[in-house]
Order: sequence, then structure tokens, then C-alpha cells
Amino acid sequence: MEHVALGFGGLAVLNNVSLAVRPGERAAVIGPNGAGKTSLLNCINGFYHPGAGRIRYRGRDITRAAPYDIARLGVGRTFQNIELFTGATVLDNLLLARHRHIRYGLLAAALYYGRAQAEETLHRARVEEVIDFLELEPIRHATVGGLPYGRRKRVELGRALATDPTLLLLDEPMAGMTIEEKQDMVRFIVDANEALGITVLLIEHDMGVVMDVAHRVFVLDFGDLIGEGTPEEIRANRRVVRAYLGDEETA
Repeated sequence: MEHVALGFGGLAVLNNVSLAVRPGERAAVIGPNGAGKTSLLNCINGFYHPGAGRIRYRGRDITRAAPYDIARLGVGRTFQNIELFTGATVLDNLLLARHRHIRYGLLAAALYYGRAQAEETLHRARVEEVIDFLELEPIRHATVGGLPYGRRKRVELGRALATDPTLLLLDEPMAGMTIEEKQDMVRFIVDANEALGITVLLIEHDMGVVMDVAHRVFVLDFGDLIGEGTPEEIRANRRVVRAYLGDEETA
């Protein structure tokens, strides 16, 4: 992101934000409520188009690209509020994520013959790999709407992984989870990064998780990027501490 600005009416949401996520790293965006974190992810995957600045992904300008085009480039996404098809099964939700990889046409799909059948077999095999990776086998045929919240979060991560992303955007992937569920989610995120080679950019309010998982941390405060560095550098950044805890001199 290069000098990105975003506003709605007279409200500035992002102010001249510049940052870069390196291939293969786990980066985190933190900041108080209303800091502009989700809006930043929305700009990256095309839900919002910034009023100024430029966004590039692997050398390609995606500032004005549509979300489906950005998804085709390899950007996967989960959401702060779970966005699953609650009336469908876990398996069907993951299979839908393979849509961007489908190359056969309507006629081949209707006849379910030749290329369509071969591709479908490959897509189902890939989804089964994701199910095994996230340990979803016991609930693969369960209707998503009947699952507890933590399981739904895992299914949403699975749907993002089923797109075969090279960059994974995670918006509060552990919000509302129990301690055990958080531990599992941390393990899956780290494994996705280290074993599958997926670059990760996540938003998370649990500072313990952020400091344990992230290689680098970006800090937003009312749309301004006020800090960037390793977890240790962020802990020692006085401006970041003031943004979270207030200024002792004025308290």
C-alpha cells in the first residue's frame, strides 16, 4: 500500500497509509476500535476503493480491481462477521471456494462429462485435503447453521484456504473463541504459513496471540499508521502504548 487514503463523506478512515507485507511472513494489524483495520483489508481485496494512493499485489496494480479479480490473483479472505452459507454443509461451503479455479463451461457442466468430470474430481480432492488439514472430518456433512461459533470460524478459514491463496487476509479469526479454540486456530494459521507457504495478514485484538504469531506488526490509530516493527519493537513503542492506554501526563 502506497499513501492510501480512504474516507466516507467528511470522515477520514485511512490517512496516507503506506505499508508492505513480505512474501512468506505473518503480519498483523492492530489498533483500538475504529482505527481503520477492517477498512484496510477491505481496500486490499477490493471491497473499498481508496480515494488516493495505490495498492499493488505481486507487482500488479489492484487499486481499482474488483474483489473477484483480486481473489483470482490469489488473495483469500475471512471476515469479522462470519460470512458462510448457513443452510449448506461444511463440504459444500468449501467446494464453493473452488469456483475461481473452474475452467469448464456451462455445457460441460450440464453433461458432467470429460473435462468437467475430471476437474470436479480434482477440486473435490483438494477440498478433502483442506478438511484433513483443519481436522473437519467429523463435521464435513454437518449443516453450517447448526455448528457452534468456534467451528464456524474454522470452516470459514477452510473456505479461504480452499481457494489456494498466496495471501490470506484474516479479520479477527479468533474473536469469540474459547482458549482451546484459539490454540487450535493459532496452530492452523502457523501451519498454513509454514507448511503451505501462505503469506498471512491478520487483524486480532488478543495481544498475546499477536505477539506470539506475528513476525511484524502494523499499528493503526484513527486511520494513521503510528507504528511498524517486530513484536518487541511494538511493545517498546511509546506512541503505541499511549494509543492503547492513554497518556499518563493527561490521565
